[in-house]
Amino acid sequence: MTDVVAGQPAAAPAPQPLPPRQRSSRGESFRSRIDAATPPERDRAIDGLRALATLGVIVGHWLVGALVVQPDGALQISSPLQTLGWLGPASWMLQMLGLFFLVGGYSAVASQARAQSRGESYRDWVLRRFVRLGRPVVAAISVSAACLLVLGAVGVPTGTLRTWVVLLVQPFWFVLVYAALTALTRYAVAADRRLGAWAALPLFAIVAAGDLLRYGPWQDAVPSWVGLVNLLPGWLFAYQLGVSWARGRLVRRGWWLLLGGGTVAFAVLVLAFDYPLSMVGVPGAERTNSHPPSLLVPALAAIQSGAAIALHRRLNRLLRAPGLWAGVAVVNLAAMTIFCWHQVPMVLVSMGGAVSGEVPGLTAAPEDLGWVLARLAWIPVMAVLLAGIALLTRRFEGPWDGLARGYRLLAAILAVVFAGFAVALY
Repeated sequence: MTDVVAGQPAAAPAPQPLPPRQRSSRGESFRSRIDAATPPERDRAIDGLRALATLGVIVGHWLVGALVVQPDGALQISSPLQTLGWLGPASWMLQMLGLFFLVGGYSAVASQARAQSRGESYRDWVLRRFVRLGRPVVAAISVSAACLLVLGAVGVPTGTLRTWVVLLVQPFWFVLVYAALTALTRYAVAADRRLGAWAALPLFAIVAAGDLLRYGPWQDAVPSWVGLVNLLPGWLFAYQLGVSWARGRLVRRGWWLLLGGGTVAFAVLVLAFDYPLSMVGVPGAERTNSHPPSLLVPALAAIQSGAAIALHRRLNRLLRAPGLWAGVAVVNLAAMTIFCWHQVPMVLVSMGGAVSGEVPGLTAAPEDLGWVLARLAWIPVMAVLLAGIALLTRRFEGPWDGLARGYRLLAAILAVVFAGFAVALY
């Protein structure tokens, strides 16, 4: 870090590059400090799985999302999955929300136990978790409102502004679902006490019943809102597995049952019952596996959970390496900030590309393999931009006690402006 000195120095010497050994030692010092600051009892594998799930979702969205430039210069949301159906199986590896919820359930058990030992009530614990989830969301909405006002004033097409709003808000459903599951932690623990690791099975059955109503012989007589029945149990399935895992279940034999059973269920659903190949929504498709979740979601979550439990010890040993652990720790420290902002770099980079018209892998229509290869080359650019955004906005993920009241009031006003802006665009 450089010191900030008032006034402008005369004839300041040009900064000299650090010798290779010094640069290396600084990197090693950073990694060593993070490693030394980590409590010995910290379960590094859980943090590693959370980081993997976060990055998987982000790369998945960047790969299957496209912003195509229109004749008026506006960016419109599209997807290569519409024209390149063979990309669907890639979403099996990149859709890791089941893994995220597994880790969430595991971590919630330990967190709630620590809160209880401090004398904190369950209600206060839930509210504190809600606040932690909400701060990055409010920050992303407020800062985006200010950016949209500026962009609109300088003439950025309304369609592009609408795309920003949609892509920013789109991931927030996850935050709402995660908050709901957090509030259900006590009941997930109670279910585990009564049923053990089998507590997740009734949730799987509920989703199966919901799919039967939606896609069975009588689907024409069933209202479309019936699919919402799957919303909580579809995602609670993995969260319940995480709760059971934290309570000592699934460790010896349960992981192979999850891995094997999930694989069989997944294969049967795709091959025999024609479930869509993509784990994410495809614009214009009649059926989707994600909103609300179909039975394919808990089936994939079972596979991911079984693999995570099986590899838990090896991953813990692997993350004893300071370099790997430093990367995982950095992602975890800003996980919610990264998640809330990760669609915006795609908009910003595409806005830059739109100046030149149709740029392969960016603003051109995703119609062939060439687009996919070009998009892979653009992903590092988006990653660098996301890292910069996270660096600037990460502070809002922590307590806002040190933030002046005026700034907090401004954030609230901008959040209201964003809501009004979104309503006006639609």
